[in-house]
Amino acid sequence: MNSSHLPQRIVSLQPSATVILQAVGQLDRLVACTRYCVDVCPEAASGRTIVDDSWTAHAQEIVAARPDLVIAAVPYQEKSVAEILKSGARFLGLAPKTLHDIYTDIVTIAGVVGEASRGEKVVSAMKKEIDDVRKQSVGLPRLRVFCEEWGKPLITSQTWVAELVDAAGGNFVGTPGVETNAPAVLAENPDVLVAAWCGAGDRVPLEKIVRDRGWSDLRAVRERRVYCVRDEFLNTPAPTLVSGLRALAAAIHPERFPRVAGLKGISDVSRETRTSRAPMV
Repeated sequence: MNSSHLPQRIVSLQPSATVILQAVGQLDRLVACTRYCVDVCPEAASGRTIVDDSWTAHAQEIVAARPDLVIAAVPYQEKSVAEILKSGARFLGLAPKTLHDIYTDIVTIAGVVGEASRGEKVVSAMKKEIDDVRKQSVGLPRLRVFCEEWGKPLITSQTWVAELVDAAGGNFVGTPGVETNAPAVLAENPDVLVAAWCGAGDRVPLEKIVRDRGWSDLRAVRERRVYCVRDEFLNTPAPTLVSGLRALAAAIHPERFPRVAGLKGISDVSRETRTSRAPMV
């Protein structure tokens, strides 16, 4: 492909796009991104303008970065899409729901920047990792797992998370990506609880949500199988999901899969809380 036809100045309004650019070796084309992109991909911070994301985009910020391509992804607001279009830059909008959609997005972005073969390699590596974990979980008990991506309102994690739970040897509880409530989860009585709140990193207050929602009698709570997984490991539809898969596997089947960074159990959170409240000496 003629390199003169490739975008040279890209604005990313979503962490997933930034991570994909990094994965295919084209982060140097990034001229502006969001603060959430930097949280997930610290390498994006150097020399780049910070702009608002897909939910709160502003045309003047985009225009100031002089991009020849803007990449955004759900969730959108209608007015934010209007702002992106108003900027006049070419616009690639993504709306993945499943792992297949995410693979397609990776290959699409890779192709746009002239790295189609590298994009295919990234997808192949993700598929191999998922298949390896699935094979290791064969024959293990299929525990019932409730995953949430937001606390107020209570929203279950996306379809791709349900697919990762399945690969990790669990059965996903509830309908992916929809609002639910504490009594409904209580009625399901899952074996494992996983909270990965958008934008919260690994700082979900596990003890508080158990107490406030009246979940003390849940099987997962009684057996201390309540976990927080880092936000970007499950909510960023990009190669980072492989880390989320490893975290889920360790939460569901700790007897088979090793504990990994980015996974915290309710005991860990309790210990941190006690430490933070300890008197100064």
